[in-house]
Amino acid sequence: MTHFVLSNGIQIPAIGFGTWQIPDGEQAYRSVLTALDVGYRHIDTALSYGNERSVGRAIRDSGLRREDIFITTKLPAEIKGYQETLDTFNRSLDNLGVDYIDLYLIHAPKPWNVEGDGMEYMPQNIETWKAFEELYKKGKIRAIGVSNFRPPHLDVLLKEVEIVPMVNQILLHPNHIPKDNIKYCRDRNILIEAYSPLATGKIFDTPRLTTIAEKYNKTVAQLCIRWSYQNGFLPLPKSVTPARIKENFNIFDFTITDEDMQQIGQVE
Repeated sequence: MTHFVLSNGIQIPAIGFGTWQIPDGEQAYRSVLTALDVGYRHIDTALSYGNERSVGRAIRDSGLRREDIFITTKLPAEIKGYQETLDTFNRSLDNLGVDYIDLYLIHAPKPWNVEGDGMEYMPQNIETWKAFEELYKKGKIRAIGVSNFRPPHLDVLLKEVEIVPMVNQILLHPNHIPKDNIKYCRDRNILIEAYSPLATGKIFDTPRLTTIAEKYNKTVAQLCIRWSYQNGFLPLPKSVTPARIKENFNIFDFTITDEDMQQIGQVE
């Protein structure tokens, strides 16, 4: 299976290329171009990453049809409100050089530089989501979702809105498994996307994963990305090294046993 199916029936490629922390300019451009060349068809960016223009240029120069590439971007966490959302969405369209977005996410329930759990921002997130719903109904976005939302945030949102988020993009890897959030989203048919599936490189220092990866003649990176995929999470690995970009995509030619899946990281 190379795609997951969202609650609205839209197919989303089952592995995405993450662009967080890739600087705008030649590096972002070349990385995305390489990812598309090796087979990725899902590119994940955000306005706050500052690299949307380079991502868009790579997509245009790839030679692929727009409809064959699934583009995700995000509303910055500090931007809340109905009109503010509509205005900011148009900035992303302009940056990417496209006339629609495949998946648009609220980047976080609160601004990053604010203490607390962000619950005080939920009224503004509700207004933000209503703008998402309008853009979705107008066909400017094919799917809508959130990022970094936990069950209490989702509870408040779901009580007030018409459309349930189709995606929740969260930090998730074998050494960080937020079981309560996973169960909440699964129970409501919200697809979980796993950002930093390699724990920004820290995962390579985990001895048990090295041992299991050797058993499959795979790298630790491939093992962790495959673990995410087999659990029904959509992994978003990131790299700027062409060989690793290719390696991270090649996870469809082996299957991890149930026993090893538990040893890698027990989800349930």
